[in-house]
Amino acid sequence: MEYVYILTSHDFPDHHYVGVTGDLKARLAKHNAREVPHTSKYAPWSLKTYVAFPDDSQAFAFEKYLKSGSGRAFAKKRL
Repeated sequence: MEYVYILTSHDFPDHHYVGVTGDLKARLAKHNAREVPHTSKYAPWSLKTYVAFPDDSQAFAFEKYLKSGSGRAFAKKRL
């Protein structure tokens, strides 16, 4: 399974991060340990939501959508 996830920063609640991983628990731990350069300055993070996909091509397509303008609007309204 591949997971597309949305994180919310504890200290900066307007900051969100969308990513994809096969191990959600380990990936969240890396974000909170500041091992991911892109998210380190906004740590700590909490998991807002995630969606599981059976294969990585669907997961990457959904992640790409969530990073688009219409995908961000969808996530804000529905997720």
